[in-house]
Amino acid sequence: MTLTPEDERLSRFPLLREVEPRRLAEAARQARWRKVQPGEVVIDFDDSSDEVFLIISGTVRVAVHSASGQEVILNEAGAGEIFGEMAAIDGLSRSANVTAVHNTVLCCLPRAAFLDLVLQTPAAALQLLRLLTGRLRLLDARNVELAVLPVRHRLVAELLRLGRPREDGQLRISPPPAQHILAARIGARREAVSRELSAMAREGKAVVTRQSILLPRPDMLREAVRRAMGGDPGRTVKKPPV
Repeated sequence: MTLTPEDERLSRFPLLREVEPRRLAEAARQARWRKVQPGEVVIDFDDSSDEVFLIISGTVRVAVHSASGQEVILNEAGAGEIFGEMAAIDGLSRSANVTAVHNTVLCCLPRAAFLDLVLQTPAAALQLLRLLTGRLRLLDARNVELAVLPVRHRLVAELLRLGRPREDGQLRISPPPAQHILAARIGARREAVSRELSAMAREGKAVVTRQSILLPRPDMLREAVRRAMGGDPGRTVKKPPV
């Protein structure tokens, strides 16, 4: 069966690689394609929509807001990733706000079409389980960090997750997130993030420029976070003052 350009775009997603071409073609026919601008809201918290979104290009930011109105960024997703699957699975309202960071192209799959792809393709169902498990593990890690770590180590843990390895073993984050974005990712204030980044730069633990954040010794930073978490598995750690 000859795939259309839309079919081929969908087949590149890890979740859909094993889906039969005829099922993929049917899903593509039911899909709608959407272009969003930076800052445009794709999904709002508590929306009743149930589409699943596949990111063809661009980046989106997933966030929630506390009762006091503070934004907490859960994740950023880019090309080849999906979001919105929770509402498609459980039929409940949206649990987060999703906003475009850059110019973004989305494939919007109706709930029924998405579930048909997954339920009729065991490999896709397994891939979806792996996706959800990975997100749950990340959420668990952040919850623990928020409970037991001061701002410095929460910031370090997030920078280690964001960094991309270089051949010399250093980690580089480019372009660097704005300080208020880093603050929202770790549940802190922008001023605290600014203070800790400056301290890390003075101590030689980070090289901070407008173009990037470089971590020369990520191994040393990982060990610092491990010690701050309690070091030995099962050790109880009291939450320090923030």
